[in-house]
Amino acid sequence: MIGVEAVGYVETSAELAAGVATGLAAVAVGGTLTWAALSAGSQMFGRTLVAPKRPDEICLTYDDGPNPAVTPLLLEALARAEVRATFFLIGGFVRQCPEMVREIRAAGHLVGNHTMTHPWLAWQTERRIREEIAGASAAIEDVLGERVRYFRAPHGARRPVVLRVVREMGMVPVQWNAMGYDWRPVGAAEIAGSVEKGVARNRRAGLGSNILLHDGGHTGLGAARMETVRATQMLVERCAGARFVGVDAWG
Repeated sequence: MIGVEAVGYVETSAELAAGVATGLAAVAVGGTLTWAALSAGSQMFGRTLVAPKRPDEICLTYDDGPNPAVTPLLLEALARAEVRATFFLIGGFVRQCPEMVREIRAAGHLVGNHTMTHPWLAWQTERRIREEIAGASAAIEDVLGERVRYFRAPHGARRPVVLRVVREMGMVPVQWNAMGYDWRPVGAAEIAGSVEKGVARNRRAGLGSNILLHDGGHTGLGAARMETVRATQMLVERCAGARFVGVDAWG
C-alpha cells in the first residue's frame, strides 16, 4: 500500500508541476502580448513610426484636440516660437470645431487621425476599428480637403489588425518615445521635466524625440490643458538648439 500511495503521489506532483508550468507560460505569453499592444516603442505587432536616428530633432505632438479652451492659446505659443507641431485630432471634436481645425492647418501644423471617439482599439472588433479610423479621416478630410496620412491609436493601444487597417487606409501609424504625463494633475515644470528626461534618454541612444502631449481631453471639449501650453513654452526655450519637425519629416 505504501508503494502504491507513493507512486500516486509522484504522479500527482508531476501533474501539478506541469499545470503550474503551463500557467506560468500562459502568464508570460499574456504579459508579452500586453506589452506588445501597449508599449509605445514595441514593434512586435508591426512597424510603427517612432523616431529616426536624428538626435537633434524633436517632434511635438498633441493628442485629443481640437479643444476651444486651449488649442488657440497653444497655437499662439507655437507661432511665437516659430515651431511646427503635429496634432492628432478626435473626429467627433473635429465635427464640432471645424474652424479650429482649419486654424491648426493654416498655421502650418500637421493634422493626424486619433479615431472618432477615442476607444481602446486593441480590444475592439475589426468593424469597430474601421469605423473609428475611417470616421475620423472623413471628418478631417471634409474640413481640410486633403488626405490624412498619419494615425495615432488612443493610448497607443493596437494589435495586428489595427495596424493592418491603418495601412489599408493609406496611413502611417505613429507612436512616441517621450511624454509629459500631462493627463495627470501636474504643473508645467513637472510636465517639461518629464519630457526633458525623455529627450536626454533618446539623445544618448542617438534618436530623435517624438513627444506626446495633449491639448485636449478625450471625455469632452474644454479640458484644462493650460499647464501643457506653459510646458511647451518652457520646452521650446530650453531646446532652442534643436530642430522642431512634424512627423512627416520622418516617414
